[in-house]
Formats: sequence, C-alpha cells, structure tokens
Amino acid sequence: MIALLTGATGFTEHRPPPRPRPPDGPLGWAGYDAARRRAADRTGEEESVVYGTGSVGGRACVLLSFEFGFMGGSLGGPTGDRLTAAYELALTRRSPLLALVATGGSRMQEGMVALTQLQRVAAASVRLRAAGIPQIAVVRDPTTGGGWATVGAGADVVLALPGAQIGFAGSRVRPPDADPYAYSAEGQFAAGQVDAVVPPGELAPAVAHWLHALGPHEALPAAPVPRALPTPGEPPRTEPADATTAGAAGTEPADATTEGAAGTKSALRLPATGREAVARARDPRRPRAEAYLADCFPVRLPLHGDRSGGTDPGLLTGFGLRADGHPVAYVAQCGTPTRPAGYRAAARTIRLADRLGVPVLTLVDTPGAANDAEAERAGAGAAIADAFAAIAAARVPVTTLVIGEGGSGGALALASPDNTHVTADSYFSVIAPELAAAILKRAPSETGATADQLRLRPQDLVELGIARSVVT
Repeated sequence: MIALLTGATGFTEHRPPPRPRPPDGPLGWAGYDAARRRAADRTGEEESVVYGTGSVGGRACVLLSFEFGFMGGSLGGPTGDRLTAAYELALTRRSPLLALVATGGSRMQEGMVALTQLQRVAAASVRLRAAGIPQIAVVRDPTTGGGWATVGAGADVVLALPGAQIGFAGSRVRPPDADPYAYSAEGQFAAGQVDAVVPPGELAPAVAHWLHALGPHEALPAAPVPRALPTPGEPPRTEPADATTAGAAGTEPADATTEGAAGTKSALRLPATGREAVARARDPRRPRAEAYLADCFPVRLPLHGDRSGGTDPGLLTGFGLRADGHPVAYVAQCGTPTRPAGYRAAARTIRLADRLGVPVLTLVDTPGAANDAEAERAGAGAAIADAFAAIAAARVPVTTLVIGEGGSGGALALASPDNTHVTADSYFSVIAPELAAAILKRAPSETGATADQLRLRPQDLVELGIARSVVT
C-alpha cells in the first residue's frame, strides 16, 4: 500500500529505540513469542506497524502502515511505541501524518497493556492536532476495534477502500443479527463516518490533493468573494453605470452601483420590491451552490457527515483548491432547510480549517433551519448553536456570499459577522414574509407590503450594514 502511494519517490523507514520485553510479553502468555516469530517470518516485518517518511504527489508526509498479516494488525506495546513515534516524527518535522490502517484491534496476548496503547495514541494525536498538523487516514479491510477508534476515526479526513470492513466491533464480537452493511466502507460513508470511498487506482491523486489542501500552510489569503452567476435564460442583470434602478419608493440612489469583476462600474438591476427579491431568490432556475463551487474550485475535496451518525444532502462541506492552488474550506447550503447534521458538519469543517489556518467560504441559501419533529429530536438548537460558535471562534478569515434565500437564524448561523456579501438574486430576513404576515394576523394580500417593511432586499442589506456589497 505504501508503494502504491509513494511510487518511485520511495519510503524511508524509521524505527523507535528498542526496549527489552519480558519473555512471552507482559502477561507471560505461553506461545506469544513463538507467534510473533511466525508472524515475522510470514510478513518480513518485526511488528504490525511500519512508519517513516515519504511523499505522495510531491507532498512530503509521515506515513504509518499496518501490516494485517502480522497478528491481525493488532496493537500491542511495541505497536504503541511505533505509532507514538510516528506522531512525534510528524510533529517534529511539521509534516502531515498519513495512516494506512488495517487492524483487528488490541492484542489479547498483552491484555490491558495492549489496550492502554489506545490512550498513548490518542494523546499523541491530540498533540499533533494542537500543533496544527493534519492527519489523514486511509482505512482498509478490515479496520476494527481500537485501531479504528483512534488512528482511523480520529483523523481529520477519513478515506476508505471499497468493500472494506470498518467498525468498532469486529466480525466475531458483534451481534449475530447485525446488519453487515453498517460495518462496511459504504455503510460508514452513508452514516457520515467516512469522507469518501476511494478505489485503489484513484487513491494516490486523492491523497495528494488532500495533502495539498490541508497543509501545513503559512498565512493564506482570505477567500475571494465569488462572482455572481447569471440565471440561465435571462439577460444580464447589469446596465450602464449612469442608469437608475427602480426601488420600492422610487429610484435607488447611486449606491446600487457596484464593482465588477474586471474593476469596471456597473449598476445592478436590483429587485424593486421585497416581494420581487423573495421571488428571485426562490426562482428554480437560479444558480445553486453546486454551480458556485464549480466556478470557484477546479478541484473539490468533499468532507462528508457530522461524525455523529448523520448527513445532510442539502449542505456541502469540504476543501477546494482555487486556480492559483490556494486552498479554501467551503460550507454551502443548497436551498433546502438545513438539518442538524448539516450544522454539525459545517462546524466540523470550520473548526478544522481554523486549526489548519485555511480560510473559509460559506454560501448561504436556505429558507431556514429544518423545524420538523425529527430535527428537534436530533438536536436542532444545539447544532445551530455549535455552528454560530464555530464562526464566532474562527481566527481565519470567513467570507460569506448569500446566493439565494437567507432564512432567519438558520442562514445567519453560517454567515460571517463582518464579511458577508449578497447577490442580486438573494434576500436575508429575520423571518419569511409569509410567516411574518401570519404572525401579525395580516391578510395574505399584505405579504408584499410586509416584505417591504422587513427590508430584506440586497440593497437594503447593504444600507443596513448587514452586507458589504452586492456582487456582480
């Protein structure tokens, strides 16, 4: 597996200093030394883990790889020595750690001594995380037990090989009627525990892209504000700079003029009324998050799931590589009510980017947070609070573009407090005008007037100081 990734650049193995071991291990388990010798003869390795330095796609990293043929890739005391040495090597060199995992868990012949290696590995991982060094895991068949619960699932990004058995419970200890799909790479992806299932032939370029995106990096610039994309089939919504734009109470002042992509001045055709702003934001032809992300990033590396068993197909997260090669973390709403798993995935992505020094781009487009009973049971309030907190605590620059509906707190939770921009086809409101009219006991015919009172149009948001600009 190491050769598959490093290719001709090779791999330089490292070894921790040897230390004496009692005969047949710490428990004196009869036959343990003989079993180790047989494993060494069969695999050519001295332990179930090898580690060292190499490069993937020209990106230097520290690699560790489990040899499942050596006692099922199990973790014992010597394995813990190698694993913690690998993490320490990555810390010393400030190189990303790439773990190729295939393990059955802790080694029974070493008892609790083996089990406590998980604590050593967790502590080493925490030190690496605190230093801003990324960790990537490629989980192979099988990856179970403590190895999955530390080196595997504890990584920043988890890639899995197709069909791999993955789970905390190995095949011999899980309930006899357990659904095998839940313990597969594909099942773990569906549950939001794996970021991508990658065929072996695509693994090297995928890992190389991730190494490039995650860094370490030095002082990356803020994510640029994306350009506005036109609605298919409609004429451009700009006109000469000396033209006026009709507003709800007459003509808009010159502040409707914005800076174009090439530095030229143009006056946007902004919505004349609140009702029009809402209608344009809800137009099914309007470009959605997928189109904006494709326009921003030649390479996209999705992060999948909230790591708590949930996914939200209406929210996209991950890292993108711009045309100039600079990475940006993205969180993008897709026009649907955002579910708790979506907010948790967003918070996960923002915190990872913040720890690694990667700027963040958020695309806001939701009628609001999901408010059904299932969403409440899944912790909607706590999930939204977590997203607010992730944005508030971010030390890296966060850039936001509202590309459609900005529905109340469910949209605001993903918006930058000081660097939010809007498109001409968007609105942002404390509440949907229909709901506001209902609460105020107004007739449906008064919804338009209510929308005007809410001042939710793009130009209103700039004037109120909520948005910095209307982008072209």
